Amino acid sequence: MVTRDALIGVLADGRIHSGSSLALRLGLSRSAIWKQVHRLGEVGLEIDAVPGRGYRLRQPLDLLDQARIQAAVGALAMAACESLEVVGITGSTSAALIAAAPPAVGRWRALLAEYQSAGRGRRGRRWVSPYASGLCLSLAWSFATAPRDLPALSLAVGVAVRRTLAACGAAGVQLKWPNDIVLGGAKLGGILVDVDGDARGPLRAVVGLGLNLAVPDSLRQVVLAEAGLAPVGLDAAVVAQAGGRNGLAAALLAAIHDLLAAFARQGFAPLADEWRRHDHLCGRPVTVRSGATEATGVARGIAADGALLVEGPAGIAAVFAGDVTLRDEP
Repeated sequence: MVTRDALIGVLADGRIHSGSSLALRLGLSRSAIWKQVHRLGEVGLEIDAVPGRGYRLRQPLDLLDQARIQAAVGALAMAACESLEVVGITGSTSAALIAAAPPAVGRWRALLAEYQSAGRGRRGRRWVSPYASGLCLSLAWSFATAPRDLPALSLAVGVAVRRTLAACGAAGVQLKWPNDIVLGGAKLGGILVDVDGDARGPLRAVVGLGLNLAVPDSLRQVVLAEAGLAPVGLDAAVVAQAGGRNGLAAALLAAIHDLLAAFARQGFAPLADEWRRHDHLCGRPVTVRSGATEATGVARGIAADGALLVEGPAGIAAVFAGDVTLRDEP
């Protein structure tokens, strides 16, 4: 993994690098370089071999930099941070934080990865994103006791993420119950919250966020083949305004940290109306699937506790869990 990350680091500029120069720089044989180059497709990278000249990535990469992110997060949030780490390849950033010891109450840890080999979405689905094409990050936080409205935590995080993107110039970002970030009807990102511990405290929440920035055709085909909501990337101008991937990652981490600190005191109530203003489903016909059960109706917003309200033949019912799609979606 280290060798692959080092090779990607050299090739990230998008220029042509000869096999011999790569071998010298990385301390490998040219045949080993050839093998490593041909394995880059395993992490979703597209590379060209230029006859007689060498290799280059089809698109240059804006790689994550741990020091730059730490500096951009801000002194207040970093004062409560126990660790913030960037890795090249991992199984799942959330799984790695769950396997580690929880942070102290009121403190946080973060892990960001260029690529996840076992990224997770809701209900066992995969989160797929080529190396350095989006943001894959998780933040672990410990509450003193279980906060009120805990089931609505993923909705609250969605509000913080949407605010951050809007501040960077992203217009039209919406929230799809319970955990999707939507732009133009397509999936811009997803949130996954894992909770463990004692309701009497302390209780750890691990917030995972996957955000699409660039969406190559190969990613779109994979997602559609798995009957997922079509992915969409964030406009390059928005990413640039945020300070590139590093600036955007720092802004999101700071926003999630601030959200968690406020949620511990206030719950979801102060955020509910803001979530409703950006509700992707409200007033639209939906299908709700939970296990073997399927129901249809019209989405009527969310309740105070974050439950989805769906109007059907028998009236309005609260939905607390399940997959919800617009009826013209798969």
